[in-house]
Amino acid sequence: MKRMLVTGIALSLLAGSALAQQAATPAAAEAAKPPAFKAHVLTRAEFDALLAQPETLLLIDVRRPDELTGKGGFPVYLSIQAADLEKSLAWIPRDRQIVTISNHAARAGKAADLLADRGFKVAGAIGAETYEEQGGTLTKIAPPAPKPATP
Repeated sequence: MKRMLVTGIALSLLAGSALAQQAATPAAAEAAKPPAFKAHVLTRAEFDALLAQPETLLLIDVRRPDELTGKGGFPVYLSIQAADLEKSLAWIPRDRQIVTISNHAARAGKAADLLADRGFKVAGAIGAETYEEQGGTLTKIAPPAPKPATP
């Protein structure tokens, strides 16, 4: 009887360990997945080198306005939300290298792929928060003050 109890406890511990490993596996697999885009994710040094030649560069920030004001961005950029990018292609200049921007480069990478597929010169994608984590400085963007009510 004592042997069956010990065996039962051992099996319970093994089963619990196996379940814990199975629960951790999807998260680990998700983290190991390659990005869902082909665009090159720029490092801070690569991006800074591109910024040194502003006359050849166009920054397209695909984040929402609240993300820009909450997290910060870059001093000069074209703001086109990711969902509106495809219908805005006609007025995006084709004579400059394009860097797309989002918080951690996921949306920016997808936007860069869309632009590259449509014949634009895409240098890559960057995450504003990632850039800041690597020591880069973001410009904090303050929303405009509300207009006073007119009597």
